[in-house]
Amino acid sequence: MALGNPLSIRFQENGILGMIANRHLQFVGINYFSSARTSGTPQGLSLEKCSDKKDTLYKSVEIEVRSGEPAVLLSYEWFTSYAAKQLGITIGKCWAPPKAHHNRLTLLKSIHIYKKHRVQYEIRTYFRHMTYERLTESTLKTFLEYIQRNVPEGVAVKVTKKSVLNLPPSLNDSVRRLSLQ
Repeated sequence: MALGNPLSIRFQENGILGMIANRHLQFVGINYFSSARTSGTPQGLSLEKCSDKKDTLYKSVEIEVRSGEPAVLLSYEWFTSYAAKQLGITIGKCWAPPKAHHNRLTLLKSIHIYKKHRVQYEIRTYFRHMTYERLTESTLKTFLEYIQRNVPEGVAVKVTKKSVLNLPPSLNDSVRRLSLQ
């Protein structure tokens, strides 16, 4: 096993080349492994868990959190951003609307009469939006599992994913024909 850059491991054994790269927490991956062979791997690495299925790529993931307390949302944003930095996830735009959403409810003070005597209740809901870019499915699952297990009380989380897909074959042929002209 040859040790390269800090936090980077590269090894070759009996024709199997593998690389686990984690430089500046940017990329972690294992390449050029076949799942047919399981014995003789260095440091007891098992190749049974490596599958031929490709990870889904996500262009961006937007996380919307809402609560009645803006300080809790700010603290939770700091927590998720810190967790994303530790996992090497690219942090996009984090923002909050300038005003809270107000839901007002007006009720009579008395249940029978006195229509001019009313009381008004108000519920304020604060929002925060956080965007994370260029994730794989496995990284996203790990990240969401971690941040959803640590959601404070009274906070709701909504996750919106935008995945990267291949063009359908019918469109792919059309694009090739247009590029040749």
